[in-house]
Amino acid sequence: MKTASDSPRANTLSSDFDLEKIRADFPILREAVHGKPLIYLDNAASTQKPQAVIDAVVDYYRHSNANIHRGVHHLSQKATDLYEESRECVRSFLNARDVGEVIFTRGTTEGINLVASSFARPRLEEGDEVLISTMEHHSNIVPWQLACEASGAVLKIIPINSNGEIIFEEYERLLGPATKLVSVVHTSNALGTINPIGEIIATAHAHHVPVLVDAAQASAHTPLDVQALDCDFLAFSSHKIYGPTGVGVLYGKKAHLNAMPPYQGGGDMIRTVSFEKTTYNDLPNKFEAGTPNMAGVIGLAAAIRYVQAIGFENIEAHETALLEEATARVAEIDGLRIVGTASHKAATLSFVMDGAHPHDIGTILDREGVAIRAGHHCTMPLMEHLGIPATARASFAIYNKSEEIDMLIAALGKVKEIFG
Repeated sequence: MKTASDSPRANTLSSDFDLEKIRADFPILREAVHGKPLIYLDNAASTQKPQAVIDAVVDYYRHSNANIHRGVHHLSQKATDLYEESRECVRSFLNARDVGEVIFTRGTTEGINLVASSFARPRLEEGDEVLISTMEHHSNIVPWQLACEASGAVLKIIPINSNGEIIFEEYERLLGPATKLVSVVHTSNALGTINPIGEIIATAHAHHVPVLVDAAQASAHTPLDVQALDCDFLAFSSHKIYGPTGVGVLYGKKAHLNAMPPYQGGGDMIRTVSFEKTTYNDLPNKFEAGTPNMAGVIGLAAAIRYVQAIGFENIEAHETALLEEATARVAEIDGLRIVGTASHKAATLSFVMDGAHPHDIGTILDREGVAIRAGHHCTMPLMEHLGIPATARASFAIYNKSEEIDMLIAALGKVKEIFG
């Protein structure tokens, strides 16, 4: 089964893709680091913000700041309208059927924890199984460990091959009557692997098993259509898609969300409260207790509109070209080994170098103005599986350019000079 998420990537840019104009939209790219121009290659950790997002957040605080849903005064109504218009923006972005399926959270982590707490825990019993893969982020490991510990369920791990790809036959073998949920990453933050998520979901559904998709690394790079995927849940974070920090989205099928108890109690998630009994609000409010991050949600909507204006075909083509060039060039460096060589990859390049710890690589590159990530990337079990403590990781975005790969290669040359 193929979906839009599994399709081969575009390989041509449209004539209206203007890289220099895009770069001009991001004020931070004009910063200097240690007297050198900033080369920002840490996009898998967090993306930079375009002026349109910054303006949307500032404009909210300047002209619309008030608490939502509760007030009858003009500012409250205006803020409520902006907030709910942003929810519709996200619904359209994901192609969800209903705005009630779009829950605003603090990020992917909270979205996964919400599902683990409100969907999985009440359903799991001793001997039940939850499946995740070897390449998962800690945010898609620890919540399931907690749910399993509380219920007596067992966490099962889908193995990967030496290229960093899920071994599909093993995944199929692990699925069975005891499997109650599959939770898998769409795109690996540590390896760049893009999983065949449509096929993973279809195979699980053939066994009547629901699936959660961790789309934190996917949302800025490829279109996400929750109806085409037919996923049960999907979570992503605003700050990975050029939006503000502290905001995320959990999509859930309405039938699941209606059946789930609230994740947190407080204001706005209630219909009535007495000391004897509380009745809960309708979706999506049932899962949005307390005052939300209105400015962040509005900023997320601005980020989505920004990405949509550029177009995912352009984004995929540009980032694929950067990845191919960077991969070919770093592969020429003696003593450097690329970690993660899946046939279907996002623009993430992880590597190790003989004699140099990734933290040393990151420090040396920083002195040259090149920002990368070094460490275990919140995937310690994956690193243990690979037999390495950490990797250095360069990850690309819409504003990166070929000349920045030149700077990356030159900076890695400095590492070679120091460590041989």
